[in-house]
Amino acid sequence: MACTRAEAEALPNADEAFIDLLDPPTIMVDEPDPHAPDDWVMLAYFDAKPDQALVKRIRTLAPSATSHSLEPLPQEDWVTMSQIGLEPVRAGRFVALTTDHLGARQPGDIALRIEAGLAFGTGQHMTTHGCLAALSALRRNHDFANIADLGTGTGILAMAAARAWPRARTIATDIDPVAVRVARENLAANRLQHGEGAGQVSLITAAGMAHQALRARAPFDLIIANILAGPLIAMAASIAPALAPGGILVLAGLLDVQKRAVQRAYLNQGLVPFSPLQGARQHHRAEWPTLVLTRPRS
Repeated sequence: MACTRAEAEALPNADEAFIDLLDPPTIMVDEPDPHAPDDWVMLAYFDAKPDQALVKRIRTLAPSATSHSLEPLPQEDWVTMSQIGLEPVRAGRFVALTTDHLGARQPGDIALRIEAGLAFGTGQHMTTHGCLAALSALRRNHDFANIADLGTGTGILAMAAARAWPRARTIATDIDPVAVRVARENLAANRLQHGEGAGQVSLITAAGMAHQALRARAPFDLIIANILAGPLIAMAASIAPALAPGGILVLAGLLDVQKRAVQRAYLNQGLVPFSPLQGARQHHRAEWPTLVLTRPRS
């Protein structure tokens, strides 16, 4: 729908309007005609057809709009199409790359081969990059034996953890069975074994912490959850108790404007910010912070 330039520029501050949604829309703006600098277009993308209440919420972001249109997108592998030709991404000791860039590896790198595919997580997005940077920093002074990666996508963070702590048992989950299949393929491409033993990664399709496999393995000394702010807040009461005393929790998928709400949900569960990472409580990547917390030992 049409919007003004002022409304478009205000959009980065509008994310709190959807913090309560488990599956918020992706909103973008475009300036179709550079000769009409005040005439912009707002685009909102949904996984499913939105109801009228959600459409009304979207329209509040552009009060000047007199109409809107709703159209289905063609069935395309949009994730793969957006990832083709990606350059290697470095985050601390980790480097995420595709087969086309294997020659970019340098001595001392922990290389993670991730191909374009039907799952989120190539290292390109700031949330994944921030988690990799946090894991790289934690690797210097921490030794973990029992690791959980929630919302694994391509499996990149589970694989990074398995490379950083090769004796650890890692379990990775995703609500999407396609993502779990992609992650398993990436495990094989990175010569990591699927299984429940030391040095192996177990992949399961699961939503939240309710799966029996997660309950059986808890408490964890490292939990990584790169999801979205809404689910992170909703799951705080189940994620926090699954963290062992002295364990570390890495949270991402939230915008800077959502940081306080997410952090508050976990502070209310008895966790505290963990600050020794580069002298800061969180790694900032533009507007996408990575929160690091711990459960006190006593």
